[in-house]
Amino acid sequence: MLINLSNHPSNNWSSQQLNAAKRKFGKVVDLPFPLISPKANTKQVTAKAEKYLLKIIDLLKSSDDKNNAVHLMGEFTFVFLLGQILKKKKIAVVFSTTNRIVEEKDGKKIVTFNFVRFREV
Repeated sequence: MLINLSNHPSNNWSSQQLNAAKRKFGKVVDLPFPLISPKANTKQVTAKAEKYLLKIIDLLKSSDDKNNAVHLMGEFTFVFLLGQILKKKKIAVVFSTTNRIVEEKDGKKIVTFNFVRFREV
């Protein structure tokens, strides 16, 4: 199981990214990314990360897959803190990598991200 903890629900992923996730992890379960106030201090963000750890552990209990991971993308402090906690708990953390393509059309910058692979840390 791949738990997608990001601001990008898997139903909006490209077929390439979704297929790669299913090939490697069996299924994808979305866990909506929390709102993190820019005014929150480290203690508050850590508490939120610990709360999400419990949600992740609960989801993993229902997994029949042997290959489980958390796709973790979003606000940097939360991602860093939760990533550390997950690694200490021996829960795999992956990030999606993309090619960033920038085009200019009618004076506007258009940015497209093309999925390449999942990178585990």
